[in-house]
Amino acid sequence: MPIELLLLLLPVAAASGWLAAQRSMQQKATGRDEPKFDPVYLKGLNYLLNEEPDRAIDLFVTMLEIDSETVETHLALGNLFRRRGEVERAIRIHQNLIARPTLQPHQRTEALLELGVDYMRAGLFDRAENLFLELKTSSHYAARALTHLLSIYQDEKEWQKCLDVAQQLEVVNKRPYRQQIAHYYCELAEIALKQEDWREAGKLLEKGRSFDKTSVRTLLLQGRIESEQGEFKAAIKHYQQLSQLAPSYLSEVLSSLVYCYQQLGRQQAMVGFLQQHYQQHKDTAVMTAISNLIEEDQEAASAFVLAHLQDNPDLHGVERLISLNLESKGSLDGKTLQVLRDLVAKSLLGRPAYRCDECGFEATNLHWQCPSCHTWDGVKPVAALV
Repeated sequence: MPIELLLLLLPVAAASGWLAAQRSMQQKATGRDEPKFDPVYLKGLNYLLNEEPDRAIDLFVTMLEIDSETVETHLALGNLFRRRGEVERAIRIHQNLIARPTLQPHQRTEALLELGVDYMRAGLFDRAENLFLELKTSSHYAARALTHLLSIYQDEKEWQKCLDVAQQLEVVNKRPYRQQIAHYYCELAEIALKQEDWREAGKLLEKGRSFDKTSVRTLLLQGRIESEQGEFKAAIKHYQQLSQLAPSYLSEVLSSLVYCYQQLGRQQAMVGFLQQHYQQHKDTAVMTAISNLIEEDQEAASAFVLAHLQDNPDLHGVERLISLNLESKGSLDGKTLQVLRDLVAKSLLGRPAYRCDECGFEATNLHWQCPSCHTWDGVKPVAALV
């Protein structure tokens, strides 16, 4: 039996025994000779000793009278059921609590909050939302209710509602939610972009950046909009700001950055910028881009990649070096190189390109919000794959 379940059942059993003893004393006061303990209580103890906790719980709960002395026990039981995945039982206990007319107002509010969490766990988001909306004006439970509402709206991708709730949380918790708010504006901008409403997307991104000046995502999206609209100088400016703010994210916009430079006929400036970035950060993606740009001089390109690998071992770099040797027909025969490249490509297949700094979640695609710990901006590009 799990130790937490045993520790919780013991006070439940004690409370049940106390109630049984109280009834016995009342019966003795009236002159009736009754056994000291209720047979149901003894039966429950027997289940507990025989490691049948589920049957014991059912019996003890039926014996407990809901009053100010036992409300906390019921709440604890309901929460334990929810943690164990027995959401229906948790819902029944919390609903039973709420139905009691003798419940104190603060106890009813707490039971409503826990019931809302039960509904969330069960996937009944509409019911949970209604309860949290009712509780968000509560003086003691507003922060928790709003936090749960925010979680629901994020799961349902109701970004405008997320904005509203986040701004309410700023007031209640007296701390900024700028990072999240910037992302919500970015999500709304992404929707506008799918509808090709460039102007609305731009306005939303400006609002997002006004909340978070360090937002990588707003810079990335602003550069994308400008690139697609032919505003190549503005796009390059935003991409360069991105490289200064968060160097590891430059790999996300490299192809667009190169395209913008090429459209302006500024190849030399492009190579200079990439080389400067590479010297500072030894970024494998930038190394690959540079080797592509100088590929006509295959000897120089191979030497550049080899020098990178000597100090920064990385499978992507190995794959690029093999490809250059295949094209130049170096000392190794083509078949050997092809086999080597295929082996490296196979080992790279499915390797995580991104990792969450908060929880270690790994992914092959970029997530602005970690699917595991739900942290915004926690998932970042992996520097190298070895």
